Amino acid sequence: MNYLAHIYLSGDNDLVTVGNFIADGIKGKNYKNYQRDIQIGILLHRNIDTYTDAHKTVRLSTKRLHENYGHYSGVIVDILYDHFLAKNWSAYSSVPLAKYVDTFYDSLEDNYSALPSRIQKMMPYMISDNWLLSYASIEGISKVLDGMNRRTKNRSGMDKAVHELELFYKEFESEFSSFFDELIAFSSEKLKELNETIL
Repeated sequence: MNYLAHIYLSGDNDLVTVGNFIADGIKGKNYKNYQRDIQIGILLHRNIDTYTDAHKTVRLSTKRLHENYGHYSGVIVDILYDHFLAKNWSAYSSVPLAKYVDTFYDSLEDNYSALPSRIQKMMPYMISDNWLLSYASIEGISKVLDGMNRRTKNRSGMDKAVHELELFYKEFESEFSSFFDELIAFSSEKLKELNETIL
């Protein structure tokens, strides 16, 4: 899953959310260098990724992209699923998306010293361009895919994937909705388990 989903699945603890958000930049056992709640967030993120990558519904989505995007298909699906979460946000949260993401940005600023340097450098752009809120529109997702393509030195062609999003919009949205309900249940159980086992 991409940023918005990981943040949402973290629950109400700001430090768990920060840990989940920074997890891709924390390798191996380095998560143990962080305080307990951030450790829980990092481990939750890893479990979410493992569950997502193996899920049969997600694989239906990635299969649709594989011919054109190869091993980048999973990254693209993560981004597309964040679009559907943002677009349908009111089905998952009573807090308006704009307010929710502002609260998250405040939390990042409050915990700036815990962020890896890569995230510290990225954060001002994320906030000024309001990435998380922009996910709700196809235009916003198009900009994200364009940025990801530039990060691969234009090798991935991810900027063109908005074409498949528009072409198979109903299919992707249906797969997201089916999968995300299961992911919410999985993440809730995993979070409970981590809170009981991480000392």
